[in-house]
Amino acid sequence: MATYTHGHHETVLRSHSSRTIANSAEYLRPHLTAGARLLDVGAGPGSITVDFAGVVGHVTATEIDANALSLSRDLAASKGLTNLDFCVEDVHSLSFADDSFDIVHAHQVLQHVGDPVQALREMRRVTTPGGIVAVRDADYAGFIWFPVLPELDRWLDLYRRAARANGGEPDAGRRLLAWARAAGFDDVTATTSNWTYATPEDRAWWGGMWADRILESALARQLVDSDMATSADLQAISDAWKRWADDGDGWYLVPHGEIIARA
Repeated sequence: MATYTHGHHETVLRSHSSRTIANSAEYLRPHLTAGARLLDVGAGPGSITVDFAGVVGHVTATEIDANALSLSRDLAASKGLTNLDFCVEDVHSLSFADDSFDIVHAHQVLQHVGDPVQALREMRRVTTPGGIVAVRDADYAGFIWFPVLPELDRWLDLYRRAARANGGEPDAGRRLLAWARAAGFDDVTATTSNWTYATPEDRAWWGGMWADRILESALARQLVDSDMATSADLQAISDAWKRWADDGDGWYLVPHGEIIARA
């Protein structure tokens, strides 16, 4: 089993809690119906999960352990939502019966699992015939930014090395179609979408989040403990994120691959 590279530090949740259907699952919206049963694999802090609960009939949220699952459970409770349940699950071997869900969704999950093809097989197994498996993942090798800062090149190299050391695939977005076909899907629609950070507000949020995250998250501990980087290296990267955020011409693109796969 792969190790989750990001961890659940506040600097990570700051980013993940901003995700919604509108900015992270718009490709799936046309398929969301009032009576649908939806499985949300790797729900994280639950911001997309609770959005789904406002649209479909019922949502089942999963995470790899109880502590991670409590984040989405607590958010749902704070909003008074009752059409959700929560399960600790390993996506490689789901406990649900065949044909249990109309839609199975995973956002930024397959890049962190040890066997994404097996994960997709399991997602397909628990989806009703004719139902949908919907997956979206970033592709780190495709990240583009301006101005060019060597410390951010270093950050990207370190992140990709750490993710692979943990058993994941940081360039997952471009592989989703191939993985789905290897998992046995014949009807797959592959699309792309981006997050773009170019306004002063967006730069302050994205750059500030990563300036903190490279110093304080599980990734930071892994890089130092494994001797991939020193604390001074990480401080230099953090300072570069702040310089990027303060640059009036700063621009950042995060590409994502998406698939809608029919079971």
